[in-house]
Amino acid sequence: MRVVLTVGGLAGDFGGPSRSVPALAVALGRLGIDVDLITAASSGSDGPPLLPTSDRVRTHVLPQASRTTWLPRANAFATLVRACCSQTGPLLIHDQGLWLASNHAVAVAARQTGRPLVISPRGMLAPWSLSQKSAKKRLAWWLYQQRDLMSASALHATSKAELEDCRRAGYRNAIAVIANGTDLPPASGEDLTSAGQRSSAGPVRTVLCLSRIHPVKGIALLIQAWARLRPAGWRLLIAGRDEGSHSVELTRLIADHGLYGSVEMVGAVDGDAKWTLIRSADLFVLPSHSESFGMVVAEALACEVPVITTRGTPWAELEEARCGWWIDRGVDPLTVALQRALDLPAADRRQMGVRGRQLIETRFTWNAVAREMAAFYERCLNPQSTSPHSLADCRR
Repeated sequence: MRVVLTVGGLAGDFGGPSRSVPALAVALGRLGIDVDLITAASSGSDGPPLLPTSDRVRTHVLPQASRTTWLPRANAFATLVRACCSQTGPLLIHDQGLWLASNHAVAVAARQTGRPLVISPRGMLAPWSLSQKSAKKRLAWWLYQQRDLMSASALHATSKAELEDCRRAGYRNAIAVIANGTDLPPASGEDLTSAGQRSSAGPVRTVLCLSRIHPVKGIALLIQAWARLRPAGWRLLIAGRDEGSHSVELTRLIADHGLYGSVEMVGAVDGDAKWTLIRSADLFVLPSHSESFGMVVAEALACEVPVITTRGTPWAELEEARCGWWIDRGVDPLTVALQRALDLPAADRRQMGVRGRQLIETRFTWNAVAREMAAFYERCLNPQSTSPHSLADCRR
């Protein structure tokens, strides 16, 4: 089997897919599946692309294009997809996201070559996402996006909530619910430097919010909740790449509430620095309005850090596994959850973190996700050999 994975960009600012798609490609390669990964270069300000490293993954990076050259870029996507599809043998196209010219180009190429197309909407059909630039999206839906979506052989959703979004959009064919995976850093005590030790033993403990600095992440709500509590002996760190200068608004909010010294924005972190920062936290908070998965939640749990997140994310497992809090969106629920988490003895929070790590090891490693995805691909390539409903079994 060969899989052609397509994604608009792999720079850090592209969000969760810039990490999950390369990781999926590498994990599929470990199963012996040949992967062509097609993406496009972004501007230097978006950060370097996060490219996979695997002998079974051939990565194709198209040149950077400006907003005025979107048509040539789309044509380049389509040409490269058609070239990959010219190979003999079982082959499937798996595209990430919606609305972009590259997404349309991939759908057109799939129809031209007759190859099965799987689309992962990646949260782009969630109500909050649809409300952003809604007029442009309604026009795109009428012009091309509806046809492209409905022409897919199947959809991949990362949660039951995303499956429901797809159904509301009118998609009636098969949908597989397969969560993203996450990398596993060393377990507690295996490889912690002094910089990565929990701050619980010191005079100041840490609450961490790590995400894109974007309004959808609800960080303003977190700052407002923090201003209500002003917990002694605690600090709030906000980390991530700025998008659309949202950090200016958040910095002003911190100043308006007089939170300098208690709340700090530390900028973008990646690689080993990211893992060290997460491991140093006592509590992780992601107050998002909408997430199709929430990679950072899985990463925090993998680092044995308990999590507070909202019902805008698909993380009901936090309560089921007793490793965090899954709350309604808003300042009031967030304030209550924060107070409960901060009032817990440090030993209880650490035990929640251990249970979180166990949850990730059991259900969310990339090897497990790749096995599910490979089985899903096989069913898409051989639809006559299985019932239509078997594709839509929910894992989460």
